[in-house]
Amino acid sequence: MSIAVKTLSLKQREARFGRVLIAPAVIIIAALIFYPILYQMYMSFFDVKLLDRSVFVGFENYREILTDSSFWKAVFTTAVYVFFTVAGTTLTGLGVALLMNRDFPLRGLVRSLILLPYVAPVISVVYAWKQIFDPVNGIFMHLTVEKLHLFDERFNLIGSPDSALWIAIIFSIWKNFPFTYLMILSRLQAVDTSLYEAAEIDGAGGWQKFKAITLPEVYFVMGALILLRIIWNFFKFEDIYLLADNVKVLSIYTYFKAFVGTMELGTGAALAILQFSLLVLLILFYVKRVLKW
Repeated sequence: MSIAVKTLSLKQREARFGRVLIAPAVIIIAALIFYPILYQMYMSFFDVKLLDRSVFVGFENYREILTDSSFWKAVFTTAVYVFFTVAGTTLTGLGVALLMNRDFPLRGLVRSLILLPYVAPVISVVYAWKQIFDPVNGIFMHLTVEKLHLFDERFNLIGSPDSALWIAIIFSIWKNFPFTYLMILSRLQAVDTSLYEAAEIDGAGGWQKFKAITLPEVYFVMGALILLRIIWNFFKFEDIYLLADNVKVLSIYTYFKAFVGTMELGTGAALAILQFSLLVLLILFYVKRVLKW
């Protein structure tokens, strides 16, 4: 009785060997990604006790969250924060990239200085911003209250959640636009300048050249940057918490719910799952309707 032995080609053997080599890394990465998500899902169905046995409560944590007005307020605050920070970061980065793509003296130095807000330690820049808006000794309060008399002495820009949200938005745009600027500038430098020369010969103006040449060239770069910024800003925690912890975006709302005061770890796990689900829906909508991938 003869046994047929299947002979693999060199390409097939190389592909199999490659899969074997990357298998450990794939398994480790998959475990690091999926294990926390699955464990959070498991915890979300329990009333987690730190010093006692956890009690299964089913969907009670989700019902409590979805009927809590504070949760929906946090969703709205997060939506406002994400929309304006993503739009502001993208538009500012695009404008600065277009400006820095021109020739002028000390261009290299200026390009490098623009990156400072992005590479600077968060704690350092947050401390500087808190000093600027300090209600007692801040420069902003000194000018607007004592010099210009625009506000009352009791006015506290960071102390009020509504006004602190806009300070957090402006801070995020200032801190993160250099990354967008750098990526768009890299793409702009690869655009063939003969396209602009041909457009000028045809009588095209600045706006026409931007719409017909520049925008199509940077469209997919900007699309990817917007997608990344949505993901990053949706889960943003450290910048907002250090600057103004009274701005209750979903990440900060989850932190206070799970780890501050009466620690509700089961509810915090349910919040984490809901936050993850909302982000997935937002990404799918963006990819399908905006990028049309």
